[in-house]
Amino acid sequence: MNKELSSIKAPSKRIPSPSFVKLAMRNMVKKGNQSLFHFGLTAIGFIAFILIIAFIGKPTIPH
Repeated sequence: MNKELSSIKAPSKRIPSPSFVKLAMRNMVKKGNQSLFHFGLTAIGFIAFILIIAFIGKPTIPH
């Protein structure tokens, strides 16, 4: 068992993988208009969702 563990060596210098933010930015630049279109759809959908929730939760004031 010790023989097996000693034969496995960890890499001495390891290059850190890029962060998710860097990968997302690179992907957004690469895809261009498609990313902007999806971002616009998401923004419009989120605003519509907030407005619908505000309309449903509106308090009613009796006269």
